[in-house]
Amino acid sequence: MKEHEITKDKSALSVSAGVKGGHDGMSIQPKRFQKKKKENFDIPKLAGEVRSGLRTSLSKAITLIESSNNEHKEQAQKLLQELLPYTGKSIRIGITGVPGAGKSTFIEAFGMMLCNLGKKVAVLAIDPSSTLSGGSILGDKTRMEELSRNHNAFVRPSPSAGTLGGVHKKSRETMLLCEAAGYDVILIETVGVGQSETYVRGMVDFFLLLVLTGAGDELQGMKKGIMELADCVIVHKSDGENMQKAKRTVREYMQILHFLQPATPGWMTKALPVSSIEKNGLSDVWKLISQFETTIKTSSYWETRRLEQTKEWFHLMIRDHLIDSFFQNAERKVQVKTLEEAILQGEMTVTQGVRKLFK
Repeated sequence: MKEHEITKDKSALSVSAGVKGGHDGMSIQPKRFQKKKKENFDIPKLAGEVRSGLRTSLSKAITLIESSNNEHKEQAQKLLQELLPYTGKSIRIGITGVPGAGKSTFIEAFGMMLCNLGKKVAVLAIDPSSTLSGGSILGDKTRMEELSRNHNAFVRPSPSAGTLGGVHKKSRETMLLCEAAGYDVILIETVGVGQSETYVRGMVDFFLLLVLTGAGDELQGMKKGIMELADCVIVHKSDGENMQKAKRTVREYMQILHFLQPATPGWMTKALPVSSIEKNGLSDVWKLISQFETTIKTSSYWETRRLEQTKEWFHLMIRDHLIDSFFQNAERKVQVKTLEEAILQGEMTVTQGVRKLFK
């Protein structure tokens, strides 16, 4: 072995010994193996920073809300309690749509228009999570690049984590944080998977459904229930050669909507043509939403709906807590596994297994 190679090897051994033993004999682990220190949050300070509109602090607060750590859960609720008096002043808009309808494109164009009008816009963009790995793309910030850079906007992608309706379990709490931070308009984008969109309807004031041209063909695969949840149907990509077809599709939807029960009492759902690329029809959507807010607040249904939504949230949380506490019980886990094997062996039916488990 050459002399410089020996020196190099000795040096490596010396470094290795220093890592293991340290200068004082204490064990020092390489950084990548060191256990990450649990972060403690100064809740009053964080609440003050959120209220002052600091986006970094709002992101930190949302991360705390979404944490599965038990200590963080306690801190998150203290934070919400401090901020609750400053919530409820925004308009909450849910946005769903058929695959390929261009939800992200619409949200960026619509959000930029609102920012230019002096509004503060928060976007809770839900990314689909893999049912196999639980992983999520979280690519909405790249799809809404211009809006993400606007100082009047806040874009937060969150994984749906398999939640029914394509929204994150903490979307409601995140929405409250955004309101406390002074955002006037909250846009909640779902993954548009066709699962129970009533979950989204149950947390917003106004519900937008994005569709494409050709209402007759599209309605064959669209559930009537989703149509009945919408306060406005947007026929998207109404531009270029598609313009005439889009206008015809709008007329078709207006005829269909006339025969459906309105999503909101006292409001007739309307259809509008919109082109996010050419920026046509976006102002018409905002005028319609403003008209909706005035009409529904006058009838007092606005507050009634929000109270009903809070009650519904409470009951959903009870169910979630019961499920979590059931499966976290070590004894129950063993029982479930034993009964599962018996069912697969044909020794009992599924119903018998469930009954035995709950005895």
